[in-house]
Amino acid sequence: MSLDAVLKTIDDGLPQALERLFGLIRIPSISTDPAHREDCARAAAWLVEELGTLGFDAALRPTPGHPMVVGHAPGGGGRLLFYGHYDVQPVDPLAEWRRDPFDPAIEQTPKGKVIRGRGASDDKGQLMTFLEACRAWKAVHGRLPAGLTVFFEGEEESGSPSLIPFLRDNEAELRAGLALICDTSMVAPGVPSIASQLRGMLKDEFTIHGPRIDLHSGHYGGPALNPLREMARIVASFHDHESGRVAVEGFYEGVHEVPPELLAQWENCGFDERDYLESVGMTMPHGEKGYSALVQQWARPTLEINGMWGGYQGAGSKTVIPARAHCKITCRLVGDMDPDAVRRRIRAHVEARLSPDARVEWDSDLEGSPAAVMNTARPEFEAARRALSEEWDREAVFVGMGGSIPIAGFFKTILGMDAMLIGFANDDDAIHSPNEKYDVRSFHKGMRSWARVLAALEG
Repeated sequence: MSLDAVLKTIDDGLPQALERLFGLIRIPSISTDPAHREDCARAAAWLVEELGTLGFDAALRPTPGHPMVVGHAPGGGGRLLFYGHYDVQPVDPLAEWRRDPFDPAIEQTPKGKVIRGRGASDDKGQLMTFLEACRAWKAVHGRLPAGLTVFFEGEEESGSPSLIPFLRDNEAELRAGLALICDTSMVAPGVPSIASQLRGMLKDEFTIHGPRIDLHSGHYGGPALNPLREMARIVASFHDHESGRVAVEGFYEGVHEVPPELLAQWENCGFDERDYLESVGMTMPHGEKGYSALVQQWARPTLEINGMWGGYQGAGSKTVIPARAHCKITCRLVGDMDPDAVRRRIRAHVEARLSPDARVEWDSDLEGSPAAVMNTARPEFEAARRALSEEWDREAVFVGMGGSIPIAGFFKTILGMDAMLIGFANDDDAIHSPNEKYDVRSFHKGMRSWARVLAALEG
């Protein structure tokens, strides 16, 4: 009966919860822009104050960048650690927003009511679903969930440069039996989802140098090596264009096929491949042959060309052979793929194909994180899945995620704990884009869902 009382408290307090969320969204906490440094500090302070009203022992923790926020329920943490981030993406291009991105409001759309504003979905709305569940829990039980710690970051949208040092410096304080992460979405509207695996990420950049200087294409066209042509030839060799597979030797080491029982669950999760493709103007998947779009997105690795440029790019024509060409690549990693090993193989692939008089220069800012695979055999995962199913009146599913959420991997490698990722965003929330939104239904049922999950994990 106490859970029913918590859920009723959430229902009755929805207008006030929305106002509190609006207050957080109004703070333009854009972490990548130095002009908003004080706004990020203000958002962190806002959360510290809010946590204090709930009974957490909360503090703003300085870093070389933006502050972290850590709060402990009375009696200390150690059982559950909840993670979210309070920083947001820049709003450019501002002219494409239908309203001030930091003046949130409820809007009626053909699909229902939405909260419009930067951070409404990523990640302030998601973060606040958990805090509002805690608020209702405290109102009914007279206490916060036992053994709970909350941890909010302010640099997730700008590469998290302070995160790893902070985790290492505060291991004992932050370590818990299980981490809860809210920065995720549902596989389809109304289908509650628990992420069971996340792809990792590898970034690299290289420059191919040719002539000492840019050359006149009349004087040197023919005899000269053209770095743009060299780049195009090498980039084309990254893939087998018949099968769609990456053609770098050893690239697939550590990749595993999806277990049949998990694949069967994915096939019945409500994902509509046709809608997914048509929404961005495509008619068919263009990845590895023999795999559905969903499996390509969640469980297969990729090597993508994110940018390639060189030579004259101004108005009109310039008869030039450029001295250099540039390329940015990223790889999404799965299974047991080692980012460092993948990087070495890609670099060896490029260097083995260079023509005489061509030289390659690699980026020295190495960045990569492995895939994260959750231990769904833990009883907490099934308990949470049942709780979500009850709230949404639809079987919750374990899903993969095509994107990368490095914090899940860091919790495992640095703090030695598993993570459970539950979020209520939808694919059409336009995160990182103009007119970001979060469905009011997602916010309301998100609060109720966390209350059910907390009850299931405490019981």
